[in-house]
Amino acid sequence: MFKIHAFLLTLLLVLCTGCKEKIKHDDHFVVYQVNPKTQNIKFYWKNNRNETLKSIEHLKNEVESGNEKLIFAMNGGMFEPDNSPKGLYIENFKLLKSIDTLNGSGNFYLPPNGVFYITKDNQAGIIETPKYRQNTIIRYATQSGPMLLINGKINPIFKEESKNLNIRNGVGISENGDVIFAMSKKEINFYSLAQLFKEMGCKNALYLDGFVSRTYLPEKKWIQKDGNFAVIIGIAAPQ
Repeated sequence: MFKIHAFLLTLLLVLCTGCKEKIKHDDHFVVYQVNPKTQNIKFYWKNNRNETLKSIEHLKNEVESGNEKLIFAMNGGMFEPDNSPKGLYIENFKLLKSIDTLNGSGNFYLPPNGVFYITKDNQAGIIETPKYRQNTIIRYATQSGPMLLINGKINPIFKEESKNLNIRNGVGISENGDVIFAMSKKEINFYSLAQLFKEMGCKNALYLDGFVSRTYLPEKKWIQKDGNFAVIIGIAAPQ
């Protein structure tokens, strides 16, 4: 009897610890986990009139004009002053911006940067830029940087005690192939964002952007529809 009670107590502690961890994440981050096989992740840049969407509000209007409902949206990487994507951008198999393998200043060039992509079979991946190879199965791709997690390890350039704080967002791939999007609700450093993705079971994760970041996720009562971006990652469903 004592062994049964001890087992139940241990199980309860494990479950409670998991609940506390989830609450902690919900308190500090907006997190959305997606199965790319069952939910159609799309990358958006321009509307049907070849106008840059820029904001989530404009994306929402565009989606609704096609009798769909916007379920989720988040800015999908850094961009140039003219609202064109910074580095590689592929949309519906079309290469719209070439990959950037130069050295430069700013977060985009912190080593290593990487590419978040979706294949024609709806398989998601994140890969370091030097290892990326262009091929015809890539349906969507966006380049950003730096990598947050590399093969399950936090990027060694990050320091846990860093005072470089900002609103930040990123994307990770879990071991079962799910895509995890996350944005901080308060200013954090790179290490803290990388740690979140590691705790959620990701092997690779990529930083998307900083203080300009916005997330639209009505199911969690988090609705930000403004913005001034290039790439927006979205998920829509029929009305």
